[in-house]
Amino acid sequence: MNTLLIIAGKELREATRNRWVVATTLLMAALALTLSFLGSVPTGTVGVGPVEVTIVSLSSLTIFLLPLIALLLSFDAVVGEIDRGTMTLLLSYPVARWQLLLGKFLGHAAVIALATVVGYGAAGVALAMGDTAIGPDSWRAFASMIGSSVMLGAAFTALGYLASTIVRDRGTAAGIAVAVWLCFVLLYDMALLGILASGSGLGVETLNWLLLANPADAYRLFNLTGFKGVSSFAGTAGLATHVQLSVPLLLAVMAGWIAAPLALAAALFSRKQI
Repeated sequence: MNTLLIIAGKELREATRNRWVVATTLLMAALALTLSFLGSVPTGTVGVGPVEVTIVSLSSLTIFLLPLIALLLSFDAVVGEIDRGTMTLLLSYPVARWQLLLGKFLGHAAVIALATVVGYGAAGVALAMGDTAIGPDSWRAFASMIGSSVMLGAAFTALGYLASTIVRDRGTAAGIAVAVWLCFVLLYDMALLGILASGSGLGVETLNWLLLANPADAYRLFNLTGFKGVSSFAGTAGLATHVQLSVPLLLAVMAGWIAAPLALAAALFSRKQI
């Protein structure tokens, strides 16, 4: 455990000195604050709280922005170290390969978590300072949105590690990372929507499995259907009943999307010639 924490701390310290990471955190905070202020405008008209509006807006922002940040941060975690010649030095220490990979992952996941908590936490502070009273259920939904956002970032960080492990060239790893983002964030749902619109008679059980096959969809369903106030405003209350996916199941699927790519990356890294 101490070895993992040392490696994770090293990655975290290096990331905090990275101007790109700092700029990303500030960007997330600025966008979250903007959405929280804009989200409080229509609440008097539509009869929902500002937190619910903000959760819907931030969930949509997270699906597009956070996976891209996570992939850009992690795609060269392994292949980049090999190209720079520092991986050989790291492996000369008395540390197992899986410990090195897991420690680096924990450091990068901590960076994503820090940026998410700081960025979205600023929006939460702005909402708390507003004039509208906010109930505990709304705050629980907001906290769950932040926690699931951290999980989504960790899932795509694990996918970035997998891409970084299976290739020997940073350019190829970057191309795979961009392809992963395009597939899961844009193309997958467009293809699924096309299948549904074609009237192919897709069954509920098949639809459930297809939605669980995408971590972004699991995240979206968790935040937009897992809480009554949010699902009513987002118009997904009927969808929650139709797809029949429970909150614990969605959380388990998101955890699986973290563990499975990371375990595969560790297995490949243990056999990789350096």
